[in-house]
Amino acid sequence: MSEQVVDKRRRLFLTAAATAVTGVGAAYVAVPFLSSMNPSDRAKAAGAPVEADIAKLEPGQLIRVEWRGKPVWVLKRTPEVMAELNAEGDYLRDPESNESEQPESCKNSGRSIKPEVFLAVGICTHLGCSPTFRPEVAPEDLGPEWKGGFFCPCHGSKFDLSGRVFAGVPAPLNLVVPPHEYITDSRIIIGSEGGQA
Repeated sequence: MSEQVVDKRRRLFLTAAATAVTGVGAAYVAVPFLSSMNPSDRAKAAGAPVEADIAKLEPGQLIRVEWRGKPVWVLKRTPEVMAELNAEGDYLRDPESNESEQPESCKNSGRSIKPEVFLAVGICTHLGCSPTFRPEVAPEDLGPEWKGGFFCPCHGSKFDLSGRVFAGVPAPLNLVVPPHEYITDSRIIIGSEGGQA
């Protein structure tokens, strides 16, 4: 009779040990399998929305954020710049941005959701060079009509501080404004507009 008690204890111990080892083994196999279902870092970089914190962005300052392998500029405009944007238009090719790519929420003279914050993909619409940020007014090399903006050194295209292209330059369209939305006053999701990536 004592042999049966020992056998039951041994059987219970072996069953518990086998169950524990099986559970650990199943988890060991399941974790990599489930992880493989997540998009890779490359896939995330290819199209996933990115977040930008603009809490410390000062008026007149520009920061760069990478989205889909492209630079996105985030510029905080001054009240003086915003007043100039509403006044100009004669020397712009597409001042109302009727031909250019931008979200519906940015169809205005500032091409932005919030007037003081402007976002654009930092790639010239001519041949894909990256324009430089030139905030100074009337520099000698750009002329007296220059109120600040973006200048493409590759072929001389000029864009104002709303990314609108000047007339008579090689670039055919305004700079692209990416889809974006504000999740707080100081945080932007680039690549998502109203919950759609």
